[in-house]
Amino acid sequence: MQLLKIIGKMNKNSIIGFVLIAIIMIGYSVWLSPSKEEAEKARRMKDSLEYVKYQQDSAKKAMIVNKEEKASADLETLNNDTISEPVVEASSDYKALHAKYDVFANSSKGDNKKYYLENDLVKIEIDSKGGFIKQVQLKNYQTWDSLPLLMFDPESVNFGLSFFTNNKAINTNNFYFQPGSEDNGVIKVSGDDSTVFTMRLYADKGDGVIDKSKYIEYIYKLKGNDYMFDFNINIVNMRGIIPTNISTLPLAWSADLMQQERRVSSFNGATIYYKPTKDNVDYLSESKDDQEEIATQLKWVSFKQPFFTSTIIADNFFESGLLKEMEKEHPTNPRYLKTMDVELDIPFGFGKVSNIPLKFYFGPNKFYTLKSYHLDLERQIPIGWGFFLLAWINEYIVIPVFNFLGGLGWNYGIVILVLTLLLKLVLFPIAYKTYMSSAKMRVLKPEIDEINAKFPDKKDAMKKQQAVMALYKKAGVNPAAGCVPMLLQMPILFAMFRFFPASIELRQQPFLWATDLSSYDSIMDLPFKIPFYGDHVSLFTLLMTISTLIYTKMNNQMMGQQQSMPGMKTMMYLMPIMFLGIFNNYASGLSYYYFLANVITFLQMFAFRRLVDEDKLRAKIEMNKKKKPKKKSAFQKRLEDASKQRRK
Repeated sequence: MQLLKIIGKMNKNSIIGFVLIAIIMIGYSVWLSPSKEEAEKARRMKDSLEYVKYQQDSAKKAMIVNKEEKASADLETLNNDTISEPVVEASSDYKALHAKYDVFANSSKGDNKKYYLENDLVKIEIDSKGGFIKQVQLKNYQTWDSLPLLMFDPESVNFGLSFFTNNKAINTNNFYFQPGSEDNGVIKVSGDDSTVFTMRLYADKGDGVIDKSKYIEYIYKLKGNDYMFDFNINIVNMRGIIPTNISTLPLAWSADLMQQERRVSSFNGATIYYKPTKDNVDYLSESKDDQEEIATQLKWVSFKQPFFTSTIIADNFFESGLLKEMEKEHPTNPRYLKTMDVELDIPFGFGKVSNIPLKFYFGPNKFYTLKSYHLDLERQIPIGWGFFLLAWINEYIVIPVFNFLGGLGWNYGIVILVLTLLLKLVLFPIAYKTYMSSAKMRVLKPEIDEINAKFPDKKDAMKKQQAVMALYKKAGVNPAAGCVPMLLQMPILFAMFRFFPASIELRQQPFLWATDLSSYDSIMDLPFKIPFYGDHVSLFTLLMTISTLIYTKMNNQMMGQQQSMPGMKTMMYLMPIMFLGIFNNYASGLSYYYFLANVITFLQMFAFRRLVDEDKLRAKIEMNKKKKPKKKSAFQKRLEDASKQRRK
């Protein structure tokens, strides 16, 4: 009753006040509620706390478990899956190792043995310590100085799963695996055949005794004629050793890449590429140390070099990843290129046998080879993916034609020549239209000079411009007709700029004095380094520069008019000089292509000059002048009216 009396005394404002307070409290609680990411982080923290409690409980039960194991040791030795050895008092060495590595004490010591898997394309070295690949040799390729092409510095390679067991941090990279079969340490496969090789990391039963029913297994399945192979991780009967409350298993892979080329291009360098499951391929910086934490699911991650790549691929996905790349200040290997390091979270759930299906690709960056796997691996080849038109030209025009011509067995210098001729043939109508525009401008040059003389002052610039445009209109000449065709050719020029340095087909292909069309062609090594140029002279680049300067001079003469911008003429001559410094360290195949394009352009210009009769062209222009001018459009009238208003 007392409560009803109080409510009865409350006025309207008091009720509104209480309602507002309730709304504020509800809004405040919603605002303070954790986001999805924060909730996930809290869940992981809770899982970690539960895991620590689990480890503490496990430690308390350790003595009881050990007593039970000793009591049943005689019975267990009858099991065929367990090494039959008498149970003895654990040695002090084993106790020390057990205190550090728990059930992996026996596997923490041993001799590092090497095993080799080999097919028609690759030779893979696997070490017993870590059970993983320490080196890959690509059999059909060599380094720039004719040495076997090796992907990594084997001393730098680390690959392992990380977890805790009884409060002991375990990384499988530090333990000795045992092979499923010796096979003299070498397994070869060829053609359409395939082979399987396994490495197992066993848990302990006691001092010097392993339990063959509990292990982590790496299964390599290699085909005879493929750069890609299956790599499965099986985790068998490891419940209680690996925590059961984890949802992901960390996998770390790092390696120092080896330099395979004489010089690495800044446009096609070494870096880490990665493919999110629901996004486009992306990559880290090619020119500086970089790292990125990826919170979304990943399909694959690559250690990409200029012409070769090492890729780990998930059959399903990686939950997340931390990607790092860096250059060591003082590397010990003289062929050191760059250090790559990735940490990937693999989705993991416990069963009697928990399987993690993966794949690896160690091979060349050949467009159609990578494309055949339908994983977007070909997007590691920088052919202009950032601008769809460049990528389209390279993917659907240049690469098919280039591969077809290369498949005929021709020298790649001849292939580039034929490719250039074909492209120039396609662009011939554009080149003809450009020439005709310049020819019309030359015919009108005397009248344009008269207009310039009539309006010499800068204050009359608008009048001069209007007079020139009126002349163009009267003569039926479009001054932009020569610019548009040139703009249409630019995507092809840029597509070639991206294609040649990234084309593995040109790698170590000789032509004339060039020993490698994918690198610079040095005809003279200088005893000093010239800033912005280098320490050598590339002849194809020199020829390209000279031919571009000649083309610039001829083009200016053919245009037959003064430059509207005072510094433009000087800039047009400076640009080839700038390119001389840039292209001197670039792929000689590209400089050779631009040189050929200039030479063919010269021939076209001479042919046009012989075929086009400028007297007839002048007569046609004079006839156009006599025609009745077209009626001005409403839009053109508005522009002229606006111009007159500005002059008032």
